[in-house]
Amino acid sequence: MVSQRFGNVVIVTSPSPVEPFIPEGPGVLSQPLRRSEAFRWFLIAVGGFLAGEAVSAAAVATVAAILGQSGNLAALAKAPSPPQWYVVTSLLGLWVGFIGAPVLAVNFDPIRRILGLRFSRWDLLGIPIGILGQVVIALLYAPFMTHLHDFDSPARRLTGGSHGMGVVVMYLFVIVGAPFAEEVFFRGLLMRSFHGMASSLNTKRARRVGIVMAVIADGLLFGISHGELAQLAGLTLFGMLMATIFLRTGRLGMCIVAHCSFNALAIASLATTSGNPLQWL
Repeated sequence: MVSQRFGNVVIVTSPSPVEPFIPEGPGVLSQPLRRSEAFRWFLIAVGGFLAGEAVSAAAVATVAAILGQSGNLAALAKAPSPPQWYVVTSLLGLWVGFIGAPVLAVNFDPIRRILGLRFSRWDLLGIPIGILGQVVIALLYAPFMTHLHDFDSPARRLTGGSHGMGVVVMYLFVIVGAPFAEEVFFRGLLMRSFHGMASSLNTKRARRVGIVMAVIADGLLFGISHGELAQLAGLTLFGMLMATIFLRTGRLGMCIVAHCSFNALAIASLATTSGNPLQWL
């Protein structure tokens, strides 16, 4: 209420109602990014992804030149099981962008240095979540498996060319390294930027719709980034699940654990069966 005095007359007025922003979320989401910050983080994410692709290509070309394999790069890029040096170099180059972009983003605003990279004992629930996610996706694909050729080729490309101790290295890269880098980038940076944009919308309804669209966009971009058309739908659904978990917890811990178990089941099923976890059921 606001009161104003004009001589002996007091006029009492009520301020125009203004809808509050989205209620404070959990964890790092308790302080949504402002619209300008969110847009800046999004641009940094785009730049980080492109930079990662460029660094990856340059690193592979450099190592290939050192090993005398420059003339085989085109064949290696299409090989079903490229050598381990090729896979490791390309992944490390890509992760330069995935990790470098979030680091660059938080340096613009020291107050929000935390990307949600925190863990708690409850994050162990991510283990069954990741396993269940892999099984559900396999069930959704089951009616179409006879029409999909080399469905497990992405996992075979990452691990098929490894031997001896190299297998252990690749398993660590795929089961631990990839989930960490991808969750920091797609949820800690990209999803948080989408959340900030949605939080700055004018009405409660618009903000709710914005959050839903943010989850869909984050999952879709996660799926597209893997460059595998056959796995696009499944990876998009999993990305949307990780985005939802991030919204519910405000931390990356459970997302990373779930992503680790998701990848671990894919690798285990590839190593012991034909790459389909449903064969164990």
